[in-house]
Amino acid sequence: MQHKTNITNIHHAKTHFSKLIEQVERGEEIIIGRAGKPVAKLVPYRPNRKPRKPGGRLKGKIWMSADFDRLPKDVLARFRGEDK
Repeated sequence: MQHKTNITNIHHAKTHFSKLIEQVERGEEIIIGRAGKPVAKLVPYRPNRKPRKPGGRLKGKIWMSADFDRLPKDVLARFRGEDK
């Protein structure tokens, strides 16, 4: 679906916000600029069609060893700049 895009400045957007929302409801996109540079875009709201899956799907499939966050002494010394 092709959208019509309109460009406006912040002052016009504040003054005519309701009209801009009506345009967005008709499927148009509105670019709002400041000093000639785009800073925001008003677009029609579209709810997320795919619901997020709950976490925990990998429970029991992934494990970490008990010493996962312990570095060997020689590696830790190198991180500290203590080369042997």
